[in-house]
Amino acid sequence: MNRIKVLQTHTKARARLRTRLTIGSTTPSFQHRTGAQVEEPVIDDVAPRRTRDFADLTRAAIALLTAAIVMVFAVFMGGITRGVESDAHTAAQAINWLANYPSTVLTQLVTIIMLVIVLAQILVAREWLQAAVSAIAMLAGYGTVWAISTLISGLNDQTLALALASAATSFGSGLLPDMYAGMAAFLTAAGPRRTRSSVKWSWNILYVTAVVMVVLSWHSVTGMLVSMAAGRTVGMLIRFAVGTQNKGIWGMPLVTALKSIGLDTATLMRHQEPVIVKRGSLAASLEDDLTAGSRLYDLETTDGRKFIVSVIDAQTHTVGYLKQVWDWIRFTSVSIRRDKSVRDAVQHHFSMLLGLHNIKLPAPAPFGIADTDESAILVLDAHTIAMPANLKTLTKADAVAYMRYLSVANRRGYTHRRITPDTLARLEDGTPVIAGWLNGDNASSSANTALDKVQLLSLLAALIGVQPAIDAAREAWSDLTLSALAPFIQKVAVPSPTRALDSWDKQLLKSLRSSITALSNEDTAEAAEPVTLARFSWRSMITMLLVIVAVAVVFTQLKPEEIIDALTNANPIMAVVTLIFGVCGWAGSSVSLGALMNRGNRNNLGVFMSQVAGGFATVSMPAGVGPSFVNLQFLRKSGYRNTTATAIMSAALVVYYVVYFAMLVLIGMFTGRNMLSGAIPTNTLVIVLGAVVVVLSIAMMIPPVRHWVMQQLMPLAKTYINQLFDVLSQPKQLAISCAGALFQNITTGLAFWSALQAFGYSTNPIETTFVFMLAYALGSAVPTPGGLGGVEAALTFAFVAVGVPQAVALSATLLHRVVFYWLRIPLGAAAMKWLAQHNLV
Repeated sequence: MNRIKVLQTHTKARARLRTRLTIGSTTPSFQHRTGAQVEEPVIDDVAPRRTRDFADLTRAAIALLTAAIVMVFAVFMGGITRGVESDAHTAAQAINWLANYPSTVLTQLVTIIMLVIVLAQILVAREWLQAAVSAIAMLAGYGTVWAISTLISGLNDQTLALALASAATSFGSGLLPDMYAGMAAFLTAAGPRRTRSSVKWSWNILYVTAVVMVVLSWHSVTGMLVSMAAGRTVGMLIRFAVGTQNKGIWGMPLVTALKSIGLDTATLMRHQEPVIVKRGSLAASLEDDLTAGSRLYDLETTDGRKFIVSVIDAQTHTVGYLKQVWDWIRFTSVSIRRDKSVRDAVQHHFSMLLGLHNIKLPAPAPFGIADTDESAILVLDAHTIAMPANLKTLTKADAVAYMRYLSVANRRGYTHRRITPDTLARLEDGTPVIAGWLNGDNASSSANTALDKVQLLSLLAALIGVQPAIDAAREAWSDLTLSALAPFIQKVAVPSPTRALDSWDKQLLKSLRSSITALSNEDTAEAAEPVTLARFSWRSMITMLLVIVAVAVVFTQLKPEEIIDALTNANPIMAVVTLIFGVCGWAGSSVSLGALMNRGNRNNLGVFMSQVAGGFATVSMPAGVGPSFVNLQFLRKSGYRNTTATAIMSAALVVYYVVYFAMLVLIGMFTGRNMLSGAIPTNTLVIVLGAVVVVLSIAMMIPPVRHWVMQQLMPLAKTYINQLFDVLSQPKQLAISCAGALFQNITTGLAFWSALQAFGYSTNPIETTFVFMLAYALGSAVPTPGGLGGVEAALTFAFVAVGVPQAVALSATLLHRVVFYWLRIPLGAAAMKWLAQHNLV
């Protein structure tokens, strides 16, 4: 009879597999039956082992998050959960007869049914470990929910406990219904549900039971959900720790699958110890174009053809998918593939290899693909497989060859997306090729193309040196192409395997960028600002923190009832006058900034909108910082280089503060107002300045610090100071800028005067302006967004001190802040959007 050699997973079979059969081994013998000569397939294989599926960790995290959300809803949105339960009770007419039976009878009956049918299927299949793990998970689920119940019941605040309690539960360890936790943990560990019909049906039984118990008021919605989420979390963690049986295709079924795509197997030999490289936590081999976590086979057909068979199981693919999702979340401005199923991944890999062959690039030749429920199969021509390149002997000529290979692919829209040391390969004749195109894509954007080139350039720079890599790039690409890569040369663009090389230097990217910048003219180099590639960076984290602080401060300081009362009682005409003065303040700051800009770079409407947008930036930054940041970005987009833009922005600040304090001194001299002089922290200011001088002096006494300051900071400081003096040395423009700042400060002070008038209190406008400017300066020193809280307190205190009734001073302050802070937030957001649409910020 026919004989098929299939080696199982027991110890003796593994020992026999130590002698590995290769592609070049002898063709299998022929077996005889009924006198006919029949070619018999010889299969040398091992069943897939238990696998830790990282999707289990993801599901555990989702379950834990679900439990937390449910408890938050139970405490803070109890009305919603009670409404859901009320609707469920209304729909319970059809099953009211069940209410006559004790709840424990139903729960115990359902528990026994699920336990018996699942364990029966597992034990019949002789999966003893799976049965033991499932039982342990059930006990762990019960124990976890008892512990959670005890913990919640022991809290001083009983709000959460009351929200979780129900008619069939009690305070203490029985607060949560334990059946859901125990059975959810049991079924999760016994699963996944797609592999066992009993698990699938048991989940359906559990869901129906949960609905019935909630409808009959025996269990609460929140208690049921928290218990089930807790059990699901425990079950997933246990399932991940122990692993699940891989149901991927192997042995004779694999031969059958290969026959479905026209391959009649003579020998199918499993690779037991392939030459691999590491890609994250899974192994990858050049033999199947670096497919991570695949099982490899040497296939020889009955007609003598030789192939490499790559089998990817659904469980091992999860790691790759999660990494794709993480890259999709982490990167911005570039597209990232997300192949959720293993079938999608293999089909995409197949199409990428066909595309490379279509544009005449050497790559593994795909023969075909096949798939089952748990595995996907990719068949490659064994004669087209590349070999690893010797990274220690690479030359400039090799670098040019790799760059030209990539350039051909990029010109046809193909991008690699992950060029690492293991992707550098050679054919048998020594031709350099780039392997590992499974994560690539076609119809790619210019950003993805630039990232490909940056990854290859940085890799080759680490292997053969920065200057040889630059020279090779100039030969293979062009100076123009190379110059366009400067904004993309960032650490986040370089894969971690490249940065893990022994030859990698932390200064390598900086050296690359400097060398590329040297090829461009000064204007082009200054305009090449780094492209934002990472969603998460120190800058984005700090910005997010500022936004959180801003929101916290705004919501804690905002008192709607007081603002509404102030606006309701204000004189409408004077309130409108206050608003007009606010618009005049924008006009004054626009004149002050615009006067320092060249006429050719000045967009008058854009300058005004940038000042309006400064009000939006103030929400998340201290007073003065937000508008300065917007001005700097606006100047850059208006065509100024970084140093010139910084100088103009700084000159505008210098003009504003010089005019501001000159007005304080002059008005104070002529009005004789000195009642607030004690509020100015003269001694504190002197102490702070002295401390800064001491720290700087000590730092400059340290040679490394002194050398770094003199070599790195001083040249930049000299350039900046020269630019600043150039801006301030133009009398006409400086005079106009001062006039604009003067107009801005006067109208801002008069706005508070009109706010006082709106509540029927008449004051001297000059003295009011003086008191306002002094108090506003002190209040703005508070490091909150826009001086929020500090400005209100300082203005109210200052005007009460000069005789204004407290109620009037507070109301005028609130009206002034509505115009100069709160109203500027939506207007600033609209202006920011306008600037972005016109590429001015």
